[in-house]
Amino acid sequence: MPSLKDMRVRIASTKATQKITKAMQMVAASKLRRAQSAAEAARPYADRTALVIANIAGAAAASRGAPALLKGTGKDQVHLLLVLTGERGLCGAFNSSIVRLARERAQALINEGKEVKFFCVGRKGYEQLRRQFERQIVENIDLRAVRQLGFANAEGIAGKVIARFEAGEFDVCTLFFSGFKSVIAQLPTAQQVIPLVVEEPDDGSARVAYEYEPEEDEILASLLPRNLAVQIFRALLENNASFYGAQMTAMDNATRNAGDMIRRQTLLYNRSRQAMITKELIEIISGAEAV
Repeated sequence: MPSLKDMRVRIASTKATQKITKAMQMVAASKLRRAQSAAEAARPYADRTALVIANIAGAAAASRGAPALLKGTGKDQVHLLLVLTGERGLCGAFNSSIVRLARERAQALINEGKEVKFFCVGRKGYEQLRRQFERQIVENIDLRAVRQLGFANAEGIAGKVIARFEAGEFDVCTLFFSGFKSVIAQLPTAQQVIPLVVEEPDDGSARVAYEYEPEEDEILASLLPRNLAVQIFRALLENNASFYGAQMTAMDNATRNAGDMIRRQTLLYNRSRQAMITKELIEIISGAEAV
């Protein structure tokens, strides 16, 4: 059984840990508000961009001059998995849930005889994926030095992905990130971005006929790379908000657990101290009676 001094040291250590987790919870809560606002502000622009492309792509997809980002390479053999995770831990299952979804997709593709490559954005995703797919990781981008996420970061990532696509390194690219729902709910999401999956409007409205100047193919040639950067930027913002939500929840749980541990340790300390005092009193009384 540990001594009273060891118990006091353990209680003091747990209290110090509780102060740290409480501080991290407050910091995450303050940053979550701004991150959530940025993620929600990016959604309408990304959705509208996808809608504009859907209106243009109907006629362009059937033509021979349609951009490769829209029609693809005509093959489905090599898949690039663009995995976006956080740079830090202490956020519960945030990083591992994204990696798990990407790993399951990769394993399913390998079982079908496909070739899989990974493009990692974020240190935690790279550290987890390299244990099993180190040879398949073609690039890793570390954003720890970035204080404020900007569209330029997404443009840089999109440029590298497009360069690899134009070099013929892959046929299909799928984006993995965590969609922000609420503080306690983050949804791991897989979204195919190359070739672009064009979704029809689901509001029941008829498609409006537009005349474009210049032609649809020329518009898509410049719009599709920008749309890829927009979708990546949206995913980065969604990830950022999800990270702080998950960290806030994880630190709140850690603070509560530390409080429960302090109460149990304090109760054990008091019982052990009372037992020692009782034992000493018995020894004193027994010695006095013996005299």
